[in-house]
Amino acid sequence: MIQTKAELPQAKRLVVKVGSSSISGEMAHQMKGLVDALANAKARGQEVILVSSGAIATGMPHLDLSDRPLDLATQQAAAAVGQNLLMRNYQDLFDAYAVVTGQVLLTVGDLEQDPHRSNAYRTLERLLGLGIVPIVNENDTVATQEIRFGDNDRLAALVSELVNADALVLLSDVDAIYTAPPSTPGATPLDVVQPDDDLSSIRVESAVVNSVGTGGAVTKVSAAKMATAAGIPVLVTATDQVGLALDGEGPGTWFLAALH
Repeated sequence: MIQTKAELPQAKRLVVKVGSSSISGEMAHQMKGLVDALANAKARGQEVILVSSGAIATGMPHLDLSDRPLDLATQQAAAAVGQNLLMRNYQDLFDAYAVVTGQVLLTVGDLEQDPHRSNAYRTLERLLGLGIVPIVNENDTVATQEIRFGDNDRLAALVSELVNADALVLLSDVDAIYTAPPSTPGATPLDVVQPDDDLSSIRVESAVVNSVGTGGAVTKVSAAKMATAAGIPVLVTATDQVGLALDGEGPGTWFLAALH
């Protein structure tokens, strides 16, 4: 079992999750750094699964939307337009490394009931066996409640458990989990979180909806607790630090896995 973030380069199988706000709009340039880091990890022999939000955000400009739509039907329409464009953007970047990606669209429900769960497992295992980088996203065109909460953090934890990942990396706009919202005076980053640590005094921000996505520190903590309970350690760090993170360096909050 991976015990520290410094050991991340030794993880045989990694799941990395990135949110919409980290790879769209003014932050779209961060997608290249993310792909560079994932390709480098793959080149050293690691299996990598990317859980990526961003379909709705990618589709919005093509529907002349400046803000994330509030009604479900328009969200799903934006996702339908944006999903293939998002995959094209990823594949264009991975082409520089001669790496092929594969799209896997899931809902949380798919991973909570058979036979969908078994089918998802077989697909992901086969893709990895063929040297493909699976890019998982929530199936927003058919999802209902799941489309509005979590920004794929929970899905990433479930995928990590499904494929028995060695570690989960949750990328954010912030470089760690802080004792209070980072803008709060005196807020300090948490370095290591033990499985039995009481985080009730930590004032993490609730899930929010911004102009492109949903999420927040609370969804990261919840997903981290879910994964660590299944024996999978979790690193929460910033998207612009992903290269350092996968090399076992840089900032971030490390959630130790529970022993089984």
